[in-house]
Amino acid sequence: MKPDWWKEAVVYQVYPQSFCDTNHDGIGDFNGIRSKLDYLKELGVNLIWINPCYQSPMVDNGYDISDYYKVNPIFGTNEDLDALIREAKERGIGVLLDLVINDCSDEHPWFQKAVHDPDSEEADYFIFKTTEDGNPPNNWRSNFGGSAWTQIPDGRWYLHTFDKRQPDFNWESSKLREKLYDMVNWWLDKGIAGFRVDAITFIKKDLTFASVPTPDGSLYQIENYQNYPGIGVFLTELRDRTYEKRNAVTVAEAVGVPMDSFTDYAGKNGYFSMIFDFNWYNMKGEADKSSKEAIYRWRNKMFDSQEQISALGWSGVVLESHDEPRGINKFLEPSDQNRTSAACLGTIYFFLPGTPFIYQGQELGMTNSIWNSIEDFKDVMVQNRYRECVENGGDTEELLQELREYSRDNGRTPIQWDGSKYAGFSDAEPWIPVNPNYLQINAALQKNDPSSVLSYYKKLVALRRDPKWKDVFARGEFIPQREAEDCLIAYRRMLGDKMVGIFCNFTSKEQTVCVSEEVKEILLNNCGGLEHETGRMTMAPYQAVVLSLQG
Repeated sequence: MKPDWWKEAVVYQVYPQSFCDTNHDGIGDFNGIRSKLDYLKELGVNLIWINPCYQSPMVDNGYDISDYYKVNPIFGTNEDLDALIREAKERGIGVLLDLVINDCSDEHPWFQKAVHDPDSEEADYFIFKTTEDGNPPNNWRSNFGGSAWTQIPDGRWYLHTFDKRQPDFNWESSKLREKLYDMVNWWLDKGIAGFRVDAITFIKKDLTFASVPTPDGSLYQIENYQNYPGIGVFLTELRDRTYEKRNAVTVAEAVGVPMDSFTDYAGKNGYFSMIFDFNWYNMKGEADKSSKEAIYRWRNKMFDSQEQISALGWSGVVLESHDEPRGINKFLEPSDQNRTSAACLGTIYFFLPGTPFIYQGQELGMTNSIWNSIEDFKDVMVQNRYRECVENGGDTEELLQELREYSRDNGRTPIQWDGSKYAGFSDAEPWIPVNPNYLQINAALQKNDPSSVLSYYKKLVALRRDPKWKDVFARGEFIPQREAEDCLIAYRRMLGDKMVGIFCNFTSKEQTVCVSEEVKEILLNNCGGLEHETGRMTMAPYQAVVLSLQG
């Protein structure tokens, strides 16, 4: 394979709990994913990323791992996963697993040994501190709320960047690192294509562990310690000892990496094949997402990020994930959410520099769900925030309104396969409620409908991977059209004598736009027709077109 084969890939993210249940317990499983491999092949993707599927008490939906070598029984057996990897490969689809190595579960044997024996080798695998006054070692705040320190019965405190049941590893321990590298190589030996690497910018700590004064005396957000100086030593060693030798693909969740460090992370000789580009990931804070001003700001953030990144290295390009609400809700006002706008949104990001990721259900135009009370939510982050709000006398109804729009659970409801009970996901009550709109939005309805979101996504993937054009999208120059009409998002991709123009009318009104080049061919169009003549074309509301252009 080409050294950078992943630049031509299209990745589909599978959240296993919510994909397909075949053993009648309301939770998705490996055999469920296997049963949908032909669906994924028909969609056209050639990589699937499966969220954590290792043994876990599921405090944080599998990101709290208690055994890296065993899969979680709720998903099946190690043999089931082996079969999934094998059968996917037979269809030309590689499997990426989540690599979670900043922390583990407090039920992991290493942590249990460390707690019960402070003199054990395993005690050095974690970060323990003692204090004379019995208070936490410093004022760092966990990303999931409250102190980043939890005390154990013998008086020691351990550090956790996330939930208290997810103790952080001590990457300063060479023996720990060897254990982790052995595990990574064990999975690569099974034939997986690579990893999505979780929360990796947290592995290097400030070893002074000093408190940081805050203006109001509140806890200091530990996120400020992402990408801490010296992290590159660890990341280089991880790369060289594991996946680089296999030409495996790695995509890192590397929030907090400044642009001047991008090349280190995802440049030609970077720590990873790519990192996710979160710089234009949502329109949070915009009072009216459909306003010209909001779209202009969003477009500029997108173009600024892509211009810089495309000159420095490679990124994973996303609209949705398991950590976000649905894209159609993030970027569109309720009155503008429909098939056409969902297809338009897909077109905007799909041909940017980088490897496009599709999150399960995105290709159907799935939306945020309806949450009637706090009991409906399953996310540990939501529960922690709500508890803090109650304890501090906050406005719980205001918080609920925010959670309904922005909770991660919006992206975790079962994928909507058909109109049967529980949306064809399971024949038992699912672990998290199905979105009530499954009767209107589901794969069975869309499969044979040429105007559906699903049908359009198949065309997106086919064009991105078309032998005639794939090099343009994978290696071509990115040319943003900054002086465009207010609600037009347009850019070109150019390689040699080939030029492709992407034009998206991101507004609910018809718009006439200027095109300085000759239109040779319409490669993709999410609406019925396109009125165009020399120098201009008239675009319907939320129309998106991809054109072969002659400069």
